[in-house]
Amino acid sequence: MRYDLVIFDNDGVLVDSEPLSNTVLAGYLTELGHPTSYEESIRDYMGSAMHRIHELVMERTGQRLPEDFDDVFHGRVFAAFERELKPVPGVREVLEKLAADGVPYCVGSSGSHERIRVGHRATGLDRWFPAGRVFSSQDVGRGKPAPDLFLYAAREMGVAPERCVVVEDSPLGVQAAVAAGMEVYGFTAMTSAEKLTEAGATALFADMAELLELLR
Repeated sequence: MRYDLVIFDNDGVLVDSEPLSNTVLAGYLTELGHPTSYEESIRDYMGSAMHRIHELVMERTGQRLPEDFDDVFHGRVFAAFERELKPVPGVREVLEKLAADGVPYCVGSSGSHERIRVGHRATGLDRWFPAGRVFSSQDVGRGKPAPDLFLYAAREMGVAPERCVVVEDSPLGVQAAVAAGMEVYGFTAMTSAEKLTEAGATALFADMAELLELLR
């Protein structure tokens, strides 16, 4: 294996959560008087931490979101996860292979620890991600596109940044990995190859079956 650590984004890479969460987000923002389409939610918020939603709404409208916005949003998202969430096709096979080969891996997600846990339990991926392999933007001061989360994950896993590769599906996540000095493979299931390339992706893949070949 070419790397000493594989860092997976979570939403859209491990769990197929982006359609569910962005449908909920667009609907909730619209309900609060900030009309947002599903496509706009994907464009503006996919891969970002919660603070970015608050910041963009304030920047664009001069209005603050309700104090309970995060709690209400997460409650709706978690309910959708319990009903409908699935793992990304092929990701179980990737994790099985990495585990069998003894390749260190972890998750570095903009989502909260609770969101990660709920999604992993709902999809059965929790067996591959004990607490010591889960890192959230909650653990650092700034979320993606800042490099803090990926640098923190590498440090906690005891691996130099230049020996890490990040698997991402959003331009914000790709930018964060590049800023951390890591190689990054862009997953094009939800985002165009052009946008991920512009953000700095080292390589692109459209199917999880291709990822193991890239990692070798």
